[in-house]
Amino acid sequence: MSLAHVFGQELSFHCVSKCSPIVFVVDDDISVRESLDQLIRAEGWQAETFESVQKFLARPRPLVASCLILDVSLPGLNALDLQKRIAVERSEVPIIFISGRGDIRTTVEAMKAGAVDFLGSVNPREPRTKSRCR
Repeated sequence: MSLAHVFGQELSFHCVSKCSPIVFVVDDDISVRESLDQLIRAEGWQAETFESVQKFLARPRPLVASCLILDVSLPGLNALDLQKRIAVERSEVPIIFISGRGDIRTTVEAMKAGAVDFLGSVNPREPRTKSRCR
């Protein structure tokens, strides 16, 4: 599923005019955050990156459509537990998991719990990764 599809219907409910969706990225790897930030902005969306879940959760909820790209392997955090929390507190926010070393069990659990997608071995410059954002 593409980010454009994720944002499709949501924009009419949250935007008054001239707003673009926000793609939040939570990853402890600065190179991943910077690469995804560039890719997201190149596609015309707003990007906000966070090195920790705590910093993401401290940010006030946006008034525009948003999506979360979440690293499944953050230090000191079970990403699947965070997914459950977001489903309760921010149910309007779709989640796309990314992982350099995702396993099948985690992928299945994330998808069953409502993840929009699960991208393993993410390289934001790969054509396959870019096409998922369209």
